[in-house]
Amino acid sequence: MTVAPEGRKASARLPEQRVSEPAAEAVGPRTAGSTAFRYTAAVLRLSLGWVFLWAFFDKLLALGFRTGRNDETGAVDYFGDAAWINGGSPTEGFLSFGTKGTFADFFSSFAGAAWADWLFMIGLAGIGIAFMAGVAMRIAAAAGALLLVLMWLAAPPMALPAGNNPFMDDHLVYAIAMVALTLAGAGYTLGLGRYWDRLPVVRDYGLLK
Repeated sequence: MTVAPEGRKASARLPEQRVSEPAAEAVGPRTAGSTAFRYTAAVLRLSLGWVFLWAFFDKLLALGFRTGRNDETGAVDYFGDAAWINGGSPTEGFLSFGTKGTFADFFSSFAGAAWADWLFMIGLAGIGIAFMAGVAMRIAAAAGALLLVLMWLAAPPMALPAGNNPFMDDHLVYAIAMVALTLAGAGYTLGLGRYWDRLPVVRDYGLLK
């Protein structure tokens, strides 16, 4: 009477043992889920977020890094006429004089347009804040990758006289990195991603993650 239950218990354990061993092997390298990897991904996420957010503030206030600086003299007019808050256009300079290649005329056709300025600045701020906070990274990564690819098309490396690569540059690398960080869940470490994902609206609409 006692042998049968033990036999059934032993046989019940076998499927569990057979499943657990391959599952453990399928996890992959330990570094993929390690603390070092998670923090490295988080630092990369914060770095990319700061790239976008700083570009927003530089164009908003003319802080002299790419906006408000005289290329010939090096003089900087801080918070001057080039600042967006003072009527300057964040898109006019690049789209008017920096575009090269096949699509140059297309991009220069809306240089300085109000709708282009607003979309560009909202994109910079939104992407920067999302990546810095580690929230809504799916939308932010998609928008960031699109913006970077458009900037790449406006002046592709093969059309630049000083280009050092036939097609690859930092715009494409940043775009790929943003997508990879989103897939890796980089917003959970040093970010608010874990709390963001628990919000009811985010659980109902996965695109907001």
